[in-house]
Amino acid sequence: MTGLTQAIKDKARQLGFILAGVTSPEPPAHYDIFQNWLDENHHGSMDYLASERSRSRRADPSLILPGCESILILALPYTSAEGRSRKAEYKIAGYALGDDYHDIIPPRLKEIVRFIEEQVGHPVPNRYYTDTGPVLERELAQRAGLGWIGKNSMLINPQAGSTFLLAEIFLGISLELDKPFSTDHCGTCARCMTACPTDCILPDRTIDSRRCISYLTIENKGAIPEDFRNQTENWVFGCDICQQVCPWNRFSLPCDPALKPSIPLPALPADLTLTPTEFNRRFKRSPVKRAKRRGYLRNLAVAVGNVGDESDLPFLEEAAKDEEPLVREHAEWAMKQIERGGRASSG
Repeated sequence: MTGLTQAIKDKARQLGFILAGVTSPEPPAHYDIFQNWLDENHHGSMDYLASERSRSRRADPSLILPGCESILILALPYTSAEGRSRKAEYKIAGYALGDDYHDIIPPRLKEIVRFIEEQVGHPVPNRYYTDTGPVLERELAQRAGLGWIGKNSMLINPQAGSTFLLAEIFLGISLELDKPFSTDHCGTCARCMTACPTDCILPDRTIDSRRCISYLTIENKGAIPEDFRNQTENWVFGCDICQQVCPWNRFSLPCDPALKPSIPLPALPADLTLTPTEFNRRFKRSPVKRAKRRGYLRNLAVAVGNVGDESDLPFLEEAAKDEEPLVREHAEWAMKQIERGGRASSG
């Protein structure tokens, strides 16, 4: 299947995937790290990760597709953490500046499956995901030769950094397997760990989600704990800090055209007055919609409080009257921050 495997990789590159590798559905060798992560409650409120279905399929990928013989792992580049301006007062993670990758990637995976079936002349059992299935995708990607798992838990490729999104196609045919990426190029570097404002990066190359700015501003649906509000700084959706400081991201590749910044930017304190209709219109095709209006306004209120500009108080006062209790709480906190002189005097 060497010729077919190469043809599939060539097709993937035509569709914009910068990395492509093949591994087997054998159980991941480091599943115990994931299990320990769950045992320590580092998944926070993401209870779906601890379900029996999640754990069993991550422990044995062959359960995802009975008869699976190969897993094709792919990577699509998004806006580089280094390549975009750091001057924006209110920041959105690079991957979320363009259209939602959950809408962009699956049609391309489907096209690859169609190509494979054309090549072999018959239907091929398949299942594909991009950040949506019960898959330890970074470990599978390392096993497929795409890179190593860095200290910040990101998959890093020596020619592409870590600013890419992963996807996988489970296939009921045998393809030529790639050799695992066996070397670790983080060395003694600990820039990501030093730069993280909340100290969420753990020694075993996992993340304590409960402390991670990305988790706090996206997956967390309740209040941002007061102990972490100052540390979220001016991030209103996600966080790129550990990637911005990673020296390997000087090799980040150009963003896929479909993921280039498309939402109206910059985010502004005036967004605190967005109506539900205005929010839905602005972020219609953006990953930011995952936070919902109440989550976005919650995050923005905290960021405005941290920036500490008194001229933004009218927007916060308006948000403090919002119908959503979550928005009101964080707007009131932000007003107190500004009245106390902002982050600098908050301790």
